[in-house]
Amino acid sequence: MSTNAELIAKRARLLGPNVSTFYDEPVQIVRGEGVWLWDETGRKYLDCYNNVAHVGHCNPRVVEAIYRQASTLNTHTRYLHEGILDYVERLTATFDNSLSTAIMTCTGSEANDIALRMAEAVTGRQGIIATDATYHGNTALVSQLGQSNIPQVGFGLDQYFRYVDAPDSLRVDDPDGTLFAEKVSEHIHSLKKSPIGFAALVVCPFFLNEGFPTQNSHWLKPTADIVAKEGGLLICDEVQSGFGRIGTHFWAHQKHGITPDIVVLGKPMANGHPVGAVVTNADCMASFRTKFRYFNTFGGNPVSCAAASAVLDEMEEADLQNNALKVGEHAMNRLSRLAQRYDCVGDIRGSGLVFGAELVLDKETKKPASELTDYLVNAMRREGILHSKLGRHKNTLKIRPPMPFSVENTDLLFDTLTHVLDDAPV
Repeated sequence: MSTNAELIAKRARLLGPNVSTFYDEPVQIVRGEGVWLWDETGRKYLDCYNNVAHVGHCNPRVVEAIYRQASTLNTHTRYLHEGILDYVERLTATFDNSLSTAIMTCTGSEANDIALRMAEAVTGRQGIIATDATYHGNTALVSQLGQSNIPQVGFGLDQYFRYVDAPDSLRVDDPDGTLFAEKVSEHIHSLKKSPIGFAALVVCPFFLNEGFPTQNSHWLKPTADIVAKEGGLLICDEVQSGFGRIGTHFWAHQKHGITPDIVVLGKPMANGHPVGAVVTNADCMASFRTKFRYFNTFGGNPVSCAAASAVLDEMEEADLQNNALKVGEHAMNRLSRLAQRYDCVGDIRGSGLVFGAELVLDKETKKPASELTDYLVNAMRREGILHSKLGRHKNTLKIRPPMPFSVENTDLLFDTLTHVLDDAPV
């Protein structure tokens, strides 16, 4: 088996420069099971990061579904097949009744790309508003949804996008979302004065890449109301926040008491099998299907739909949304103890199985402790705990494990983090 150094050199030669890896000392992962990963030496790591393996690495139910369907048939949706219809019917049943149709894709990037074109088809306009510190995907169009990912060459697509400051519950007092709604409204009015017009607002309803700032229930409702009043569409990207992860609701937008016009789904849908989707109402779907021709060879294929359906089965039978709620409450209690013990913990936040802490150099100035956060992520990796960081300043611990994560796993995580913080250069 190749050494890590050999793999890194080979990656650079075969995949090109600047191909990202996690951690200062990258990990070579060779096996996964449940919430655990193993490297080439046999060392075991607790996975506190991967939402892709939503119901656990190598989940037996999903593996069996993929094997069984791949052994029978795999083709595309220009042939009739019940698999895609059965799955879309089950999937849309988890949403408001109005969100009754779906397009199956292979990735969240493709799904967001469709969502933007769907907004143009419905409104006849092209102006898009997004937050300034997020990420929604990699296509030429979707890469413009977030200033951290804008390429040097964007085919002139940047003219269609406006950016509103992402919410920041540590530094900005906006308990009911009114201030955020006002900022969105300003961009809407600016777009409406231009030839481009206003088509849609795109947000992750949990603002996860922005550091998942704390939000009260219904925080997004003032913004949703303004978007609807001004004739635009609300697109909610639930790639990270959906499928029961926040514990209190199956979809994060439901916590806000809103119904988006379009919902984008991706990574967790089929536990790592490449599946994404756009869920919308019948009118939006009809507008898109009438004005755009769209077909995806692999989107909604029988194997993908079998894997995705198995994820829903596992979610239901293992009661994983309720597990997320229970374990998330325990995690917040452990985070509260960290905040009392360490001055660098400026804020704690989370819901269900996405939680973490924003780290600061000083609780008065709230200056981000980005270097400390990077230190902790790498130190935890050396201790056998895998997680990451995010937010505008990359100073929020990103803990987003597979859904079978337990109270015992949580205690191991925080016991280790306490040990690492005790030794940290703070």
